[in-house]
Amino acid sequence: MLVNLTSGPAAEARAMAARDLPYLDGAILSPAPAVGTATAAILVGGDRSLFDRVGPVLRVLAPTTVFVGDDPGAAAAYETALLGLFAMSVGGLVHAFALAAAEGIAPGSFAPLAKPIAGLLTEQIDRFAGQLAEGRFPASISSIASMSSTLGHLVSSADSHKLDSAALRALRSIADRAVDAGDGDRGYAALTRSLGIPSPGAD
Repeated sequence: MLVNLTSGPAAEARAMAARDLPYLDGAILSPAPAVGTATAAILVGGDRSLFDRVGPVLRVLAPTTVFVGDDPGAAAAYETALLGLFAMSVGGLVHAFALAAAEGIAPGSFAPLAKPIAGLLTEQIDRFAGQLAEGRFPASISSIASMSSTLGHLVSSADSHKLDSAALRALRSIADRAVDAGDGDRGYAALTRSLGIPSPGAD
């Protein structure tokens, strides 16, 4: 039996599982120092009977070891999406500190005000999940059109300080495509349509 806990594309994991060997594919969701501690987490996908055999061993490495389904690419798919969330979030944080510094704001003064903004993401995760499942995107708080306007302001501010605004411009392009497609009055979760993922509902 092969249990692969290295990172890679979901398609690669599925190709490995198609070979003539018992195979499970997993993803470690914790930094290396956390492995073997109470905070470690591992996702595993593939044959459930194989997972039942090796689960106790994996839980020595990570008490939170979760079976995510019979698809051998499922763990890699989860990891890729989660890494995307982390990377984009860190990118936003870095740019925020850079913009604050350009305006003469000390990092220590900016950090306490940034933390509540970061906390908003937790609430949005649950809201986005519900809206995407239903295919309905009410703009009860803010709309994609207002986001596009805000991004225009951010691009101008970054450009005025000669900061790299490429990431902001890319996000504004996504928002503008959504507006052009008629989603401007919908909530942020509808932006997934502009990324090429259709929603299950019509609203």
